[in-house]
Amino acid sequence: MTAIQGPSKTAAKAQSRSSSAADWTPTSWRGRPAQQMPVYADAAVLASAEARLRRYPPLVFAGEARKLKAALAKVAAGDAFLLQGGDCAESFVDFSANNIRDTFRVLLQMAVVLTYGAGVPVVKVGRMAGQFAKPRSSDVEKIGDVQLPSYRGDNVNGFEFTPEARLPDPERMVQAYNQSAATLNLLRAFAQGGYADLHEVNRWNLDFVRNSPASERYHDLAARLDETLNFMAACGLNSVTTPQIAETDFFTCHEGLLLQYEEALTRVDSTSGDWYDCSAHLLWIGDRTRQPDGAHVEFFRGVRNPLGFKAGPSLSVDDFLRLNETLNPTNEPGRIVIISRMGAGKVGDKLPALLRAAKKEGRSVVWSCDPMHGNTVTATNGKKTRHFDAILSEVKDFFAVHRAEGTHPGGVHFEMTGQEVTECIGGATDITVDNLNERYETQCDPRLNASQALELAFLLAEQLKAERLSVARARPAV
Repeated sequence: MTAIQGPSKTAAKAQSRSSSAADWTPTSWRGRPAQQMPVYADAAVLASAEARLRRYPPLVFAGEARKLKAALAKVAAGDAFLLQGGDCAESFVDFSANNIRDTFRVLLQMAVVLTYGAGVPVVKVGRMAGQFAKPRSSDVEKIGDVQLPSYRGDNVNGFEFTPEARLPDPERMVQAYNQSAATLNLLRAFAQGGYADLHEVNRWNLDFVRNSPASERYHDLAARLDETLNFMAACGLNSVTTPQIAETDFFTCHEGLLLQYEEALTRVDSTSGDWYDCSAHLLWIGDRTRQPDGAHVEFFRGVRNPLGFKAGPSLSVDDFLRLNETLNPTNEPGRIVIISRMGAGKVGDKLPALLRAAKKEGRSVVWSCDPMHGNTVTATNGKKTRHFDAILSEVKDFFAVHRAEGTHPGGVHFEMTGQEVTECIGGATDITVDNLNERYETQCDPRLNASQALELAFLLAEQLKAERLSVARARPAV
């Protein structure tokens, strides 16, 4: 692991070595307009929480972030595929080893299915161990005649609709750090301790096939996966002789919304002299906080982690190019992930201009599809939900637009859980509006459940396979 030093050790060295961080310090964002940030009542309590976080060990390491960046460079080149997924917002109340295990397991299942369909490595990045803060469309929430501040995630305030719970509390950042540390500890054990063995993952896939209403549709693919593993074993490639079969790389990410938390966990890497945000391997800037002159862009331009930013329908070509130039002035491969979240029916109108602009400027980026956030609707019973068909439609349109523009659809970004919740409508399990109340457990946005997530992976594998065949046919004969 790469050593991380406190900011006082080699700050000058870091400033001089990072061309993207000219005139940047970890605190320079404080002079810029900041959207979606809480207002804390007691500055002394906030300063105390930040001071403790600055003394705490890093959650991730610079070398791990560089490893992810190298993997994302392969995605940008078309030689790998990015799978990003996890909770819309992690919860203090629902924190348990079983919940972490189940979400990790479904992401591994999805990755195996996608690897087989795409024939390329899948880079696995979980919305875990830090995905606590959430942007909101309104600063206030009203129930009846009572109006209170909006819930902004467990590291800001409480979900309960009371004045006490909704008051932003800096101590929640410390609790979020501790939960993230415990989550990362378990994820590393799962990824490297045999739980990720391909034979085990494929057995989970077979369980899904047996129990799914769409079992006949998926039986063939699962059977071929099993045959492949048996063939590899016959050739002497098993968990003992080939560690890659028993282990996997798994990275973490979250939206870098709460800048006091991100600043407090920013460290200088002793081997390179560069600044890294050690709260996660990859951070992204949301659709509501990506103002080129805003605080979030100012902060993240100076850290060397892989970065993402959301590209919604309102993103102009000029701002898109400006964000790329600000966050990645040297056009470093693997540095930037563009997370498209247009909404079903809007991809064909909005995405091509961005693809063409990036292509014209020679920008090396990963194009990823978030089919969740543009497809949130309110059901007749008043609950927020998402339709499985709309999610799938946006993914298909994303692939079709890339095919038309001659660019690479590099990844997907899902809000999902390993639990069998009933929050999104449709899928092979045919969840209806009437089912939403059965297990509607999210504190923010509706998530795909385990069955829906894996079903989507099989459908996406078909898209990837078709994409590979299309590219192969387009190549000139030798």
